Amino acid sequence: MPLADHQVSLRIDGREKLRWHYGEQYPRPFFYPFNGPSGETLTRMGHPGAQNHDHHRSVWFAHHKVDGINFWADGTGSKIRQTHWYRYRDGDEEAVMATHLVWIDGEGIERMQQDVVVALMGIDNDAESAEHAVEFQLAFRPGEGRDKVTLEQTNFGFLAVRVAASLSAYFGAGRLTNDAGVQGEPSLHEKQSRWMDYSGPIAVPVPEGRKLVEEGITYFDHPSNPGFPTHWHVRQDGWMGASPGMKSAIEVTNENPLVLRYLLYAHSGSADLGRAETVHHAFANRPGFRIRKPNQDEPHRQYEVERMR
Repeated sequence: MPLADHQVSLRIDGREKLRWHYGEQYPRPFFYPFNGPSGETLTRMGHPGAQNHDHHRSVWFAHHKVDGINFWADGTGSKIRQTHWYRYRDGDEEAVMATHLVWIDGEGIERMQQDVVVALMGIDNDAESAEHAVEFQLAFRPGEGRDKVTLEQTNFGFLAVRVAASLSAYFGAGRLTNDAGVQGEPSLHEKQSRWMDYSGPIAVPVPEGRKLVEEGITYFDHPSNPGFPTHWHVRQDGWMGASPGMKSAIEVTNENPLVLRYLLYAHSGSADLGRAETVHHAFANRPGFRIRKPNQDEPHRQYEVERMR
C-alpha cells in the first residue's frame, strides 16, 4: 500500500514485511525494513563500523560504473529516481509493485532506465510467524535517446543487501552459507553459487525483556540470469550481493535489454539446504513478469503487471 512521504508498505495479512523508499532526499531508492518472520528487521541502514558506507541502505539497486560513472557511492552527483509507478496489486498468492527508475549522471543525462517488479509471497501463511519471499525482476535499457549503455566490470551491482549487525559474522554471531553448505567469507567471496544465505540471532522484544531467535535471508540467483550461477561479493561484516559483472562488462542495448531475476527468502532458523533447494526450485520454474497496457475489460488503471504464460 502506498504511504505518505514517498513510501510503499508491502504487507501480508496486515503485517509489514518490507517498505520501499523513493524520496528525492536519497541518492537512490531502497527497501527498509526487510522484516523476518519475527517481525524484526533482518537488514540495517549503513555499515555497523564505517560511516563512509552510509550508501549501504538495507536492500537497494546500484552499480559501480555505468558508462564510466559511479552509481554506487554517495556524493558522486549521480542519482537514481523513480519517475512513476506502473501498478500496485494485492492478491491471495502475491502482492506486486512495479515502478520505473531512471539512472541520471551528475550532468543530468539519463544513462539508463530500469523497470522494477517486486512480488511479495507468503510461505506457510497459517503460522503466526510465517516466512515470506520477495521476488525481484529488474529490466535495464539504455537511457532515453541512447542506443546502448555499458555496465563495466565490477563486484558492485546490482541488488545489494546489508544485513542486521547481529546477523553479521564479524559484528554479530551470524554465518554465511552457500548452496553446498560451505561457510565463511574466505571460502565464498568471489565464488559461484546458486544461492547465498546469511543467518544469525535476532533480538525480539517480549514482556520479560527480550529473547533471541535464529533467522536469516537466503538470496537466490535465477537460472535465466547471465553467468548463472553467479559470482558473489560477500563479507563477514554483513554484506552480500550477486555480481553478474564480476568477470566481464555487460553491454545493454534497446534490442537486447538486461533482465535479472533474484529472490530474497526471509526464514526462521539457520540455513537449511533442503528447504532452500525447494524454494529455489519453485523460483527457477516460476514465469517472470510483463508490464503492459490494460485491455478493454480492465478499466481504472494505466498499466497491468502479470506473470508470463
